[in-house]
Amino acid sequence: MQDGKVIMTDGPFAETKEVLGGFDTLECESLDEVLEIAAKFPGLKAGGAMEVRPHIDGSCEAV
Repeated sequence: MQDGKVIMTDGPFAETKEVLGGFDTLECESLDEVLEIAAKFPGLKAGGAMEVRPHIDGSCEAV
């Protein structure tokens, strides 16, 4: 948040030196719906950030 408004950008993404506090999984109809929900995250008011990524189906097996 900046000046009481939610700021949305396309990157940069979390770096390894940052601490990730967890994750939530949302099932939504569109990216717009996801962003609307993410904008209400309480941690943003405290200076936090939220990263939104699509769910990718597939195997987690090592190659």
